[in-house]
Amino acid sequence: MAPPLAAPRFHTALPRRLLLRPQKPLPCWRRAARPDDQDLYVDDDIGDGFSFSGGKYAEAEGPSKSDEWFAQGRMVKAHALYGSKEKAKDPFFGLTMGKGSQSSDDVFSWFCVETGSSSNPTVLLIHGFPSQAYSYPKVLPVLSDKYRSIAFDWLGFGFSDKPQPKYGFDYTLDEYTSALESLIDAVAPGKLSIVVQGYFAPIVVKYANEHQDKLNHLILVNPPITDRHAKLPSTLACFSNFLLGEIFSQDPLRASDKALTSSGPYMMKEEDATVYRRPYLVSGSSGFALNAITRGLGKDLKGYIESMRSILASDSWNTKTTICWGMRDRWLTYDGVANFCDDLKHKFVEIPMAGHHAQEDRGEELGDIIKRILRG
Repeated sequence: MAPPLAAPRFHTALPRRLLLRPQKPLPCWRRAARPDDQDLYVDDDIGDGFSFSGGKYAEAEGPSKSDEWFAQGRMVKAHALYGSKEKAKDPFFGLTMGKGSQSSDDVFSWFCVETGSSSNPTVLLIHGFPSQAYSYPKVLPVLSDKYRSIAFDWLGFGFSDKPQPKYGFDYTLDEYTSALESLIDAVAPGKLSIVVQGYFAPIVVKYANEHQDKLNHLILVNPPITDRHAKLPSTLACFSNFLLGEIFSQDPLRASDKALTSSGPYMMKEEDATVYRRPYLVSGSSGFALNAITRGLGKDLKGYIESMRSILASDSWNTKTTICWGMRDRWLTYDGVANFCDDLKHKFVEIPMAGHHAQEDRGEELGDIIKRILRG
């Protein structure tokens, strides 16, 4: 039996050329091949010179919650990077970045967690922005008795690849739509249902419109759907600010804790916070990706929302669709959402005590709602 997977360790507080004191030897991240002969991945140097270490947020001795979560998943290869294999360089110093910011292969690696029997109907759980697959740990066990459930980290998030923008992936909404198609082909080649939360919903609707024959049901959780939703809240928009955006997106607390807890009543436990901070502590690649994604949303979100409304209102839209709404969402106003669903005869479910990230606030409740919806 293969040993458990271990998440990457924190290291390197400054670019290597700027270090003023010697660093302790860096542990390796060794992913042993699993019984199904998945690829062996050995990375002796994951830092890129922009990670944090020491102080209040240094990792404790022994396995962490992040290690435990990582051990539950596997890496899936999907979506080829564009262009050449030129080494990525940081935008500040022009230095070649570490492996955390480089594409690991010609095809990107995605972190996926799967529960339930492969013989059961498949449900794909898609996290929102800026979050991770880890937002679904309370939903997965609720579904596992009746469904094969898969949660994954988008490129740029969690344990999935985070290539430096302009080096194989630019984090545009169009690219994400294409990448999603590649991932679904890899993990769910047959029919499936999709649950998507938050700002990535318009991307999923665009994919679904082109693959309605594959979908059993589509569930949108607090999607941006009205014109008022096209403007990002200040908590997120700050990551795209000129100069300050690059700084803010490298702040582990601003990019994880503050962003997630400002959207609703979610009270993050410290052990959960360590999972969300981990990518920003390990490598600056998460921050560069966050900055690029926010810029992309600021540029294209309005058009994608308009397209999503048009698709959902089209006579050619035949996919069973439900919109679930956390009523304590501080980012997206409720005004107009219920009327939109009523006019188009889409099912609408209110979750009174949940905020924008309903899977975090009321995970078990959302899991039960998903099961009821899928059972019809």
